[in-house]
Amino acid sequence: MTKPFECPSPGFADDPDVALMQDVVAGSETSFAALIQRYQGELLNFFIRMGAYMDGDDLVQETFLRVYRYRDRYRPRARFRTFLYVIARHVWVDRCRKVMRHDRLSRWLRADVEIGERAPADQGPATALDVQAMLDRLTPKLKEVLVMNVYQGLRYQEIADILHLPVGTVKSRINLALNAIRSHLEP
Repeated sequence: MTKPFECPSPGFADDPDVALMQDVVAGSETSFAALIQRYQGELLNFFIRMGAYMDGDDLVQETFLRVYRYRDRYRPRARFRTFLYVIARHVWVDRCRKVMRHDRLSRWLRADVEIGERAPADQGPATALDVQAMLDRLTPKLKEVLVMNVYQGLRYQEIADILHLPVGTVKSRINLALNAIRSHLEP
């Protein structure tokens, strides 16, 4: 029987990063710092080339946070670099989902405004309304689920688990929040 952190293939035994990650699993902050130092620039380059010009540093940080968070489940089935890029890709996909949700909400709000809904004449067109101001008009319960879903990219089940609510309640609150925003846009 293989020990949990033994390399299944001799090709990984010579990977110094696998040894560092095994030290991280054992609690070594120095080894984790060494991995960060070794891969920080490479990951930043990856995220920038993927299109994250403004938030590449945040994505690198999120990647290393996840590596640390998943350290107890780490099993060297491939080179450490492969493991790192799998996590980086997941971070990238999560960011894309978040951006898409934000864009979808913005488009939805703009579409409602462009249908002909206008603010009072002295305030200019309703497209100038700030999304944050509309969110601030929501009750805390409605705002919370909408922000978690649209801006944080959490799925209904994840929100339900976090708030200790049934999934149906989460769906209902999101629907109520969107309807409340829509009603604020109506004259």
